Amino acid sequence: MEKLSEEEIQEGLKALEGWEYVDNGIECSFEFKNFKEAFTVMTRIAFEAEAQNHHPDWSNVYNRLYVRLSTHDAEGVTAYDFKLAQSIESILAGG
Repeated sequence: MEKLSEEEIQEGLKALEGWEYVDNGIECSFEFKNFKEAFTVMTRIAFEAEAQNHHPDWSNVYNRLYVRLSTHDAEGVTAYDFKLAQSIESILAGG
């Protein structure tokens, strides 16, 4: 998978509310009602990430989840990152 140009990344971000391009990755943070809700979403994302064979760098503290996507083999952002970000957005929307 080829690394996307900065212009392609900025164009892709237009479809992802709250996501930003930082240091060769796209990232976003989410806040939930409580830890259980945050962990439930993380579990759903984990299953999707495994299905896509593309895994986020992420962290969770109580009701907050931080997600960072970057394709390590390409040393930057690829279409894989945007595909997983769209899946994460779908999970958050209840899909």
